[in-house]
Amino acid sequence: MKLFDVYPLFDITPVKAEGCHVWDKDGNKYLDLYGGHAVISIGHSHPVYVQKISDQLSQIGFYSNSVQNPLQYELADKLGQVSGCDEYQLFLCNSGAEANENALKLASFITGKKKVISYKKGFHGRTSAAVAITDNPKIVAPVNETPNAIILPFNDIEATEEVLKNGDVAAVIVEGIQGIGGIRVPDMNFLQQLKKLTEKYVAALIIDEIQSGYGRSGRFFAFQYAGIKPDIITMAKGMGNGFPIGGVLIQPEIEPWYGMLGTTFGGNHLACAAAIAVLDVIQNEKLVENSEKTGNYLMEALAAIDGDFEVRGKGLMIGIEFPFPIAEIRKRLLFDYGIFTGVSGQNIIRLLPPLGLTISQANEFLAAFEAVYADIAAMFSDNK
Repeated sequence: MKLFDVYPLFDITPVKAEGCHVWDKDGNKYLDLYGGHAVISIGHSHPVYVQKISDQLSQIGFYSNSVQNPLQYELADKLGQVSGCDEYQLFLCNSGAEANENALKLASFITGKKKVISYKKGFHGRTSAAVAITDNPKIVAPVNETPNAIILPFNDIEATEEVLKNGDVAAVIVEGIQGIGGIRVPDMNFLQQLKKLTEKYVAALIIDEIQSGYGRSGRFFAFQYAGIKPDIITMAKGMGNGFPIGGVLIQPEIEPWYGMLGTTFGGNHLACAAAIAVLDVIQNEKLVENSEKTGNYLMEALAAIDGDFEVRGKGLMIGIEFPFPIAEIRKRLLFDYGIFTGVSGQNIIRLLPPLGLTISQANEFLAAFEAVYADIAAMFSDNK
């Protein structure tokens, strides 16, 4: 049987991982600055994480939500404490797309409306409602197309209000920081005005923190830079450090009725154990603070390099945009220096390392990047 839709970027097979490093089958060691699409938050194979999941598996790995699972209550309490969002309600699911799907459904339930505003270059998932509001027509099948999806220019508060005035918008959804769209940070004033406008026109403000949450930005959630309280917050990726889990945080004024949202696998024993371990490590090792410190160091050092590129981001969510394709830069970094990086489109490198990245490891990347960039930039200059 053949695998469907397989698209490996490079012919490397990681077989072991620890901290910020992975090893291939030949024993070669790589510095991981991509973390599997920002999934690896506390580092590969963290001993606390491994022990917590192993201990839980030896007791019970899964039972349905028809019975009480005390780990869900422990996770909710710990998440509220570590995130600073203790007043919210928690709904557990399995992925970021599922979190956004449930958030959109919830917003429609509570407002009685159908339309959703999202933004250019935004990505919210591949399930039906989530992909309809994602700005990528290539992955929107005919069955997903809907007049209820309204995609507006990013950071355009005037265009947003014009649509909200119609009174038929259930939700406005925006990423805390656009990830796949190229590490684009929303203006803080834009987020603050969104909060005011959604209150005025009775729509839910959903902040998608699936990639930017869990300390990635130097705050637990990226929207916290703007000092707002969204109606709904969605999260996944770093929440389980590789174990599939997602969640929806719901403001206390929204009262659910029994069966409004549901899930078979969401909040299972193993997923909760993984998520509790992640929060313990984030708190005990001060990983949110490290994300801010090391991320600022990286961005300042990159900005100081004499080069034709733009650096964007917050914390350890960094984008580097070039006026030329970056495939050769990434290839050289990987095969000459043993450094994994991510990509957005053809011209943007994404850095999404584990949150424990050290200054020494950041310097390893900076030295390699400066050497590779000098060669590649010269090559493009010679070809002009």
